[in-house]
Amino acid sequence: MRESHKVQSSEQGKAKLKQAYKYANLTQEVLAQQANVSVDTVKRLLGTKDCPNGVERWAVKSIATVLNLKPTDIIDPKSWYEQQQLPPEFERIILDKTESFCGREFVFDTIENFFSRNTNGYFTVVGDAGMGKSAIAAQYIIEHPEAICFFNIRAEGMNRPELFLKKIRQQLMNRYQLNDTADADLSTLLIKAKEKTSASERLVIVVDALDEVDQESAGNLLYLPTILPEGVYFLLTRRPYNQNEKRLSISPSIPTEQLDLREKYQESCQDVNQYISRFLENEKYKQGLIQWIQKQNHLTTDNFVEEIITKSENNFMYLRCVLPAIAEGFYDNKPLDELPIGLQGYYENHWQIMGMTTKPLPKDKIKIVYVMCALRSAASRGVIAKYSKKNELTVQEVLDGWAQFLQKQENYQPPRYRFYHESFRDFLHRQDVVQAAGVNLPDISAEVADIMTEGLHGYE
Repeated sequence: MRESHKVQSSEQGKAKLKQAYKYANLTQEVLAQQANVSVDTVKRLLGTKDCPNGVERWAVKSIATVLNLKPTDIIDPKSWYEQQQLPPEFERIILDKTESFCGREFVFDTIENFFSRNTNGYFTVVGDAGMGKSAIAAQYIIEHPEAICFFNIRAEGMNRPELFLKKIRQQLMNRYQLNDTADADLSTLLIKAKEKTSASERLVIVVDALDEVDQESAGNLLYLPTILPEGVYFLLTRRPYNQNEKRLSISPSIPTEQLDLREKYQESCQDVNQYISRFLENEKYKQGLIQWIQKQNHLTTDNFVEEIITKSENNFMYLRCVLPAIAEGFYDNKPLDELPIGLQGYYENHWQIMGMTTKPLPKDKIKIVYVMCALRSAASRGVIAKYSKKNELTVQEVLDGWAQFLQKQENYQPPRYRFYHESFRDFLHRQDVVQAAGVNLPDISAEVADIMTEGLHGYE
């Protein structure tokens, strides 16, 4: 975006600008002089002079620097970054994760507090599968479109250091018009990018799901820098891991902080309450949920919310699965006390309901599910049939039965499918589940690899 492009101050921005220059004991004339802009430019931003076309971006940056503000303190962030679009390779996941987002203010307040107190640093959000870490990362991008981002997605093979560097480099080059950086490492890129910003501007890089990184070589995961330039921050998310799995060594001079969602029970309960309330107001699910509640003995809506909060164990993935299932009649024959508890409990319950533990075992359907798990990318019904060596009718039955677990990518024709969340893959690989299903994971992986070698990997 060119610095000559014009923008207009928001109502909040006008008030903040007025407060800031008075707090700094500056007159409008002195502020204009120090920022090397006209007094009329200051007045236009304050709203005391007509401004039909707006003020040039460079002038806003200059004024913000003098007052130790960010340009987005004066200009609405959406206007400031309106021509900067989400990275296309991550747009789908960002929009999907934020579609029904709500709450988590305590998380964003903690992040902002860390950024405000430190001139650079690493902030990490930790939580179990389904606690909303990726949604938090995605929502941060939506609210801060100036941030750079990378989402590790193991199921799509988007989780290797070389891809991380390539995607981050592309975004930095586009955002800051960097030249001669095609072969630069991350530390060099960050230094060059920071040279293009004002002293008060932050450069935030959001990296989701560090636990999904596939990296055999030593060193920090994704080769994240041990030292950061001033004004550069990393916002990371990951599942809990043992200390020996950390693989992130940071210089003692670089501030770090961690927010563990597992330790924020009360705050998460409030957010879960809000999330459930949103579903009860959603026209798509409202009628089905109310009808199910009315079928229960003496169950009020408030009681329902309280019980679901308890059963969810503050897990948003659980809610994302269970609430639509209730609304769509999947649990019509089950009373409230028989609903599954926790995300793993939900997976186990659905596995049983879908007949995967009946005798004799439905080996064809089990094979299809595990083949989908073995495939690294989303695949069409026909491709799944090829790799599982089952007919497409049986594959479609599985796709229908597991629809709430699947992400359907309709931008392809025919549509492609993949499991929505890594936690379900984890469930499928649990030793007790594998043994009960009577499958041999190495054999399935080898069979898939053999078919790929035979040239059947051209996804439809």
